[in-house]
Amino acid sequence: MPVLEALIAALRSGAIEIVDLTAPLSETTPVIRLPEPFGNTLSFSLREISRYDDRGPGWYWNDIVTGEHTGTHFDAPVHWITGRDGADVAQIPADHLIAPAVVLDFSAQASADPDFLLEVDHIRTWEAEHGPLPADGWLLYRTGWDARSASQQEFLNADETGPHTPGVSIECARWLANEAPVRGFGVETVGTDAGRAHSFDPPFPCHASLLGAGKYGLTQLQNLAALPPTGAVVIAGPLPIIGGSGSPCRALALVERS
Repeated sequence: MPVLEALIAALRSGAIEIVDLTAPLSETTPVIRLPEPFGNTLSFSLREISRYDDRGPGWYWNDIVTGEHTGTHFDAPVHWITGRDGADVAQIPADHLIAPAVVLDFSAQASADPDFLLEVDHIRTWEAEHGPLPADGWLLYRTGWDARSASQQEFLNADETGPHTPGVSIECARWLANEAPVRGFGVETVGTDAGRAHSFDPPFPCHASLLGAGKYGLTQLQNLAALPPTGAVVIAGPLPIIGGSGSPCRALALVERS
């Protein structure tokens, strides 16, 4: 059987399951909030154009207002100053948007400590059990944070010292950028960096290191608990916004079921 016919047959039979990793977009979708004097993105909103009425009797449609980095979204290298000469989201090759993925589950650690940081040793230990990270694939970092996505307050988890969400250490960010074979890094939190990464030296090391190395970020993912540690394939579909630093996207995973 030709390969694509076999794929369709497997999808229809349930031998391959499609897992939606995307958070629905609405006015309540959590968005990052930066302190003054920094600019902030707008929350997602719909403005009705017509709905089977005098403005358009046979159709319903809306204008949308949203930021590039709202909801489940894709970070292009140009998003960060270290990647300022890199690709915008429209320049990312289409064959980079479908790739193998592994899931590293540190939800128990993040539940016990919202400031938990992934270290290189954590990844090395995982590799000893599951094998190497996928070449030109995704490392997806499960923390259980998607359970908080219905609430802006719980999702950002901020107090007077700033947000408290799990992330990666400075050393780990550099390792992922410069030594790991992966093409991108995906998380369930509002951004790829830890909530307190603003205070790191240097600040926001995941953004700075990975995007500076021409790699990609996927954020605000959901349902990573439904994926196996290895063997999934991720399809990430950002809008090809010319000059865009990123885009909301529909992220899907294909998982082979026995």
